[in-house]
Amino acid sequence: MKHVKQARILRGRMSLPEVLLWQQLRTRPGGFKFRRQTPQRGYKLDFCCLETRLAIEVDGEAHSRGFQPSRDAIRDKALNDRGFMTVRIPAVDVLRHPDAVITAIVSLCRERGPLHRPADGPPPRSGED
Repeated sequence: MKHVKQARILRGRMSLPEVLLWQQLRTRPGGFKFRRQTPQRGYKLDFCCLETRLAIEVDGEAHSRGFQPSRDAIRDKALNDRGFMTVRIPAVDVLRHPDAVITAIVSLCRERGPLHRPADGPPPRSGED
């Protein structure tokens, strides 16, 4: 429950690149549903598509300083071990090339494909395939 409260607070404190990206992702580009500031296994993801297990992180300048790159690598590996692919997008790219960023995200979602096939009718009866 603590992580959910923190995620709610973070939703109100999004950076400009995060706000701009969310304005696009909330329209479900490519038919994929995205969430923002989602708690996931002890981490809070900037954005994610649970259907394809794609985590999207908008990285500002601070992510290239000090211990942050090694922390990010540890986090990415932990998420990868749980089936998530993390894509890190520089904040400047979101500001300068928002359409290209969305196109790249949708392409990654399509490549990963949904984890579950959509239901196209009732399941087969016992003994039928």
